[in-house]
Amino acid sequence: MGQQLTMTPQLQQAIRLLQLSTLDLQQEIQEALESNPMLERQEEGDDFDNTDPLADKAEQSNTQAESPEPTFQETSFQESADSGAQASEEGDWSERIPEDLPVDTAWEDIYQTSASSLPGGDEDDWDFTTRTSAGESLQSHLLWQLNLVPMSDNDRLIAVTLIDCINNQGYLEESLEELCQGFDPELDIELDEVEAVLHRIQQFEPAGVGARNLSECLALQLRQLPPKTPWLAEAQRLVTEFIELLGSRDYSQLMRRMKLKEDELRQVIELVQSLNPRPGSQIESSEPEYVVPDVIVRKDNDRWLVELNQEAVPRLRVNPQYAGFVRRADSSADNTFMRNQLQEARWFIKSLQSRNETLMKVATQIVEHQRGFLDYGDEAMKPLVLHDIAEAVGMHESTISRVTTQKYMHTPRGIYELKYFFSSHVSTSEGGECSSTAIRAIIKKLVAAENQKKPLSDSKIAGLLEAQGIQVARRTVAKYRESLGIAPSSERKRLM
Repeated sequence: MGQQLTMTPQLQQAIRLLQLSTLDLQQEIQEALESNPMLERQEEGDDFDNTDPLADKAEQSNTQAESPEPTFQETSFQESADSGAQASEEGDWSERIPEDLPVDTAWEDIYQTSASSLPGGDEDDWDFTTRTSAGESLQSHLLWQLNLVPMSDNDRLIAVTLIDCINNQGYLEESLEELCQGFDPELDIELDEVEAVLHRIQQFEPAGVGARNLSECLALQLRQLPPKTPWLAEAQRLVTEFIELLGSRDYSQLMRRMKLKEDELRQVIELVQSLNPRPGSQIESSEPEYVVPDVIVRKDNDRWLVELNQEAVPRLRVNPQYAGFVRRADSSADNTFMRNQLQEARWFIKSLQSRNETLMKVATQIVEHQRGFLDYGDEAMKPLVLHDIAEAVGMHESTISRVTTQKYMHTPRGIYELKYFFSSHVSTSEGGECSSTAIRAIIKKLVAAENQKKPLSDSKIAGLLEAQGIQVARRTVAKYRESLGIAPSSERKRLM
């Protein structure tokens, strides 16, 4: 004897739909619509009911249809934080089949062309390439420029090899000696030929591409500036001779060796800082990722309301005409197939409804707990863990984790993933708790207001937080600072 947990197919489907993002769910719904004839979209303006054509006390035939007792009803959700009511409509679906039967597919189902994606009469700034073009890699961008340059066969072979060795940041990863040794000895390619071809590639766009180090990258970009650019010669000397001193922020040594005054050195450094140390990053190789909010939060009469984004997921229902063809007490293959498709359609719609209900419960509790963030920003974020929401809605923490993964909330402050609202806590001197997200916001605010000549160290920031009653160790401040992408104080020092 033994015990085991068995999950029904319906429960497995509900869990799988629960953890899908909105874009993945749209694809799942589209696949279900294509594979199940019993499912169809409920467009706006449709005014016939969604009752179940199969009832315990009704029997269907091809020539006569009786009004059944409704046992299933598709519900569309429009919920808010102050009311969890669900709207549904019932009616009599059994009516004569019209002479002109609707077709199974629509134009939009076959040709995925949305009117909203086309330019309107008043859209002067509509850009076709930004909506349809895929990302371009740095290598393909350089090869395209190479095809415009007349070269010998050997030089072109060298150029293609060099371009293959340029990383996404725009730097040449292999040494010229290693590249030269990798060519066929019969070609008799020498080192000076490889270097000459490299110099030609370094004239390509983006400026600075093909450099072997940071100093050469910045020098290449300075070389392409107009000759009359102020402080150009000093900037070229700075990046070629004193790049290490610039990296260590040793401004006193720089002023002494370059024989410049403080204000002059500041202008030279500003020119260098206007350059791009990673020129390859200008070429975007990946396609853009779109985020569709699942929940919309808005304020109405000093109350925060939570609504599902009805535009994100299409509403589904059982097709009453196809469902009406299902006959009771008929075990033929066609009737069994249609009955199974009808049952799967019911399960799928109920799984979507369960997903919407769970998402609404969780989102409502998050908004209820984080009203301070919605009103005042990150510094008012409260500590929150999955257990708090799980206990409030009466669900398991694993369910809350699935709901909050890849689900987004649209707020007046921006679009956030639901997991953003969860954070650990730090004790305060008054016995309360402060969210780690709020501490990060305070650290960011302190660094933004610091004296750039004397930036705040981690110990100093920890002291300032302690003065506000937040007890945080120096190493914790360092961890939060690094998570914000803020450099250490030694690297934040600026020459004013």
